[in-house]
Amino acid sequence: MTRPAPKARRAFPPWLKVKWPARPDPGTQRVLESLQLRTVCQSAECPNRAECFSRRTATFLILGPRCTRHCRFCAVEHGSPVPLEQLADEPDRVARAAKELRLRHVVVTSVTRDDLPDEGAGHFARVIEALRAAGGPDLVIEVLVPDFHARDECLRVVLAARPDVFNHNLETVARLQPLIRPQADYRRSLEVLRKARQFAPALTTKSGLMVGLGETPDEVRATLDDLRGAGCEILTVGQYLSPSQEHYPVAEFVRPEVFDSYREYALKIGFRAAACGPFVRSSYMAEQVWQDAKG
Repeated sequence: MTRPAPKARRAFPPWLKVKWPARPDPGTQRVLESLQLRTVCQSAECPNRAECFSRRTATFLILGPRCTRHCRFCAVEHGSPVPLEQLADEPDRVARAAKELRLRHVVVTSVTRDDLPDEGAGHFARVIEALRAAGGPDLVIEVLVPDFHARDECLRVVLAARPDVFNHNLETVARLQPLIRPQADYRRSLEVLRKARQFAPALTTKSGLMVGLGETPDEVRATLDDLRGAGCEILTVGQYLSPSQEHYPVAEFVRPEVFDSYREYALKIGFRAAACGPFVRSSYMAEQVWQDAKG
């Protein structure tokens, strides 16, 4: 029996051929390994991880290594999740890492935990509280949360812990949601952001998109309109890069000038800050984007 020919990989255009630091900063790596912490930089195979680690920054991935959903763009493991009791000391470990790395802006995200009664909201709150206790009032805490099925009780638990930035990614345009995020929902994600603004008006809200999945520029602009309508204040837009041949394929490598046009449009319609570019990810340069939003 003959084996099927492997799928051809698309050649990267010149603007995606950028030389980053060859290896992550060993100090950052040592701290993460000693405290047995995961980062989305590693789990999601982020192309910026060497650069970010060299600047001693990382986005902490909590609630275990395995996600209960199977999004077609994502490299994070999926399958049976880790029992929550095995993660009881994770908030303290995250806080210790942030202190040892002398972070001023901490980003915390998670796998989706549809298996838990509160979908992980209480664990998020405990991580925020531990970070605040260790880092003091000047530490900026940004959370990148799953959709929690837009449940009021879950959102209120996270918001009551008082993060500074509440991020939930829309990921792609409405038409492509069923293909890219089959267990998520476009309107539900907008509702998450809308409720966050309603429940905590002083909070900064943020969301991100990937492009190059087959969307049109008009669809992207319509999505930005929807995000602003939900009260979203900070935007990130980056190039989708397929983690493997088993994931959703790249439809297009979006040119830098198109990213510039998205940023211009976002600022025109009222976003306080917008980071748009081929290498932008939802937590990439998060501290700088936060400062831009503060004006």
